[in-house]
Amino acid sequence: MQVLVDADNLDVPRLRLLVVALDRAPSADVVVAGAPTVLEALDWPPQAQVLPASGWQGADLLLARAYHADDQPLLLATGDGDFAQLARRHPGQVLLVSGTSSRSRAFTGPRIAMTDPAADGGARLRSWLERSPAP
Repeated sequence: MQVLVDADNLDVPRLRLLVVALDRAPSADVVVAGAPTVLEALDWPPQAQVLPASGWQGADLLLARAYHADDQPLLLATGDGDFAQLARRHPGQVLLVSGTSSRSRAFTGPRIAMTDPAADGGARLRSWLERSPAP
């Protein structure tokens, strides 16, 4: 499973819920990009590749380079619509993790599910990770 986290576009409380859930998914290929101050605010899982980014859409570019198309599940954590096309075209199941208020309508498709971990304490996120097959 791929996990792409745009740390610049989610608040720290949501990111904390994501980190807790990811700690239970050790087989995930996790890539996190964002401003160094945001990245340093959390203890990312040991398997995570943490990429400091700067400038407008710097994190987006790093995550786009890290992405690989395959039929494995993709967890996409972002608060903007920049990755909507990637999510719609991904061959496997996709979970969008974002704030309800910032969720883009562009993230629609038959294989795309959405969750706001702040709304349910991360329950749906954890459930999705448990159901997603290991590579």
